[in-house]
Amino acid sequence: MTSPRRAGLFLVLTAAVFSNLSAWAAPRHPDVKSLGKNSREIFLTSMQWADKYYNPQAKLIASPPSLLNAEFRDLPSHTMVRESSWYALGLLLRDGKGDRERAADILRVVLDQQYHEPGKVWDGTFRRTPAEPEPGAGAVMWRAYDPNWREFVGTTLAIILLEYPDRIPAELKPRMIQAIDDAVAGEMKQGRLAPTYTNPALMYGFLWMFAVERGNKPQWKTQAQQWQDTVYGLYKQHDAFFEYNSPTYAGVDLFALALWRDYGFTSDMRARGAEMEGGLWRATADLYNANLRNISGPYDRSYGMDMQKYVSVTGLWLRTVLDADKAPLTSFDDPPVDHVDDLFFTPPIVVLDTHIPADAMNSFRSFQGEHQVRRPIADQRIATAWIGKELIYGGEITGHTKDVDAHSQFHPVTVQWQAPGSIGWIQLTRCPMIDAEATKSGIAISASGDVSYRIFAPNLSSDSTKAGQWVLPGLVVHVDTDANNFTAQQHGQFVDVTYTAMTKMNLTFTQTGK
Repeated sequence: MTSPRRAGLFLVLTAAVFSNLSAWAAPRHPDVKSLGKNSREIFLTSMQWADKYYNPQAKLIASPPSLLNAEFRDLPSHTMVRESSWYALGLLLRDGKGDRERAADILRVVLDQQYHEPGKVWDGTFRRTPAEPEPGAGAVMWRAYDPNWREFVGTTLAIILLEYPDRIPAELKPRMIQAIDDAVAGEMKQGRLAPTYTNPALMYGFLWMFAVERGNKPQWKTQAQQWQDTVYGLYKQHDAFFEYNSPTYAGVDLFALALWRDYGFTSDMRARGAEMEGGLWRATADLYNANLRNISGPYDRSYGMDMQKYVSVTGLWLRTVLDADKAPLTSFDDPPVDHVDDLFFTPPIVVLDTHIPADAMNSFRSFQGEHQVRRPIADQRIATAWIGKELIYGGEITGHTKDVDAHSQFHPVTVQWQAPGSIGWIQLTRCPMIDAEATKSGIAISASGDVSYRIFAPNLSSDSTKAGQWVLPGLVVHVDTDANNFTAQQHGQFVDVTYTAMTKMNLTFTQTGK
């Protein structure tokens, strides 16, 4: 329940902020008819899924069963707060019968999930689900609460306020502005976010300035501007983001940069957003193989190895400009779909629209020829890759500053190729501090200790992997190493191989086509 004092503040904010919206924003007010063919198709697909999983009692989207651990599958209360805010934006864009009312219902529930606990590190963020327990004493970040929901939910509320303020009840607008202010205030107090943590750092750079200009927080302006300057300065060191090459999180970067580009509160902010957005698209295109419909590694963060088998946010962006049979995205006709929760991110993407430089777009449309990639990321870190016609592989030189454990999303060695009937892949899943360099000749690896890989290809058997050679469908991998021992184990459709006590390894490749 809102207190009288808080309600009075809301009215003041509404008068101060919304009277000046047109002076700052560049809203597009898109509707379904105004979307391009491909944007419209993926938008309608996302809305069909969201409509299907909407829980009218909870007034939120229920998590599709494929996403849940077995113990949660029968719990209808397992609903999603962040994803439901995206759905609310989609409802306002679609604007069909009952959509405005449903969006308002969702937004009220979402706003009710924000923590208002000054002095607690989770203050200002949102529960991931209403069923999530109170963090409590000794709460561990990421397990008990997710601070990034401040940025994800906050930016979605900002888009709604900018694009569709006339489609939501008047009483919601000041609540949404206050929620953004509270999210930013909580982030400022917690102080956990580093400018090198790219995707939330970029979203925060927009949201912080939104609070300054729309939330009537002029006292935050200098800090917000300094944050933007720092994030942009880090990018300009190598024209690359520290959180490098994630098919999922690069898509979130593109979302945040589009916010800067479209809604930046100064010409400088808009120009920086457009510059970094174009640079990120070009870096992604350099690693992309249109024949394989995949982005080559190395990956700083990855949830999958074949973009045609799961939902990545970059794949969603590319689906807005590519037909379904050309886009690096799974089919949605045969549930369950891996990582399908990211499909619900589609409404913010289509609202912002896709701006890909023409030269980069050529690479997304068709294979542009074999080439080497070598890109500095940060001090001591260099991303390398070889992009072949039907074989791509990558390695990251880390200066022996990064390792990989069993739970890591960092994969400094990756291989993908066209196997018979599918994409085959190899992913380094465990290693000590490592340097890996990919060239046309292969991948040279330096690491002192045990190194493990996971291999996938159709009809793969552990019998086909030996210490010096892996004979895989469509590809032979030659392994030259000083490792003391080798093991190979079958785990369903995967084979996991481990080399122990090694200091060096060279992988070279021969494509066989069978």
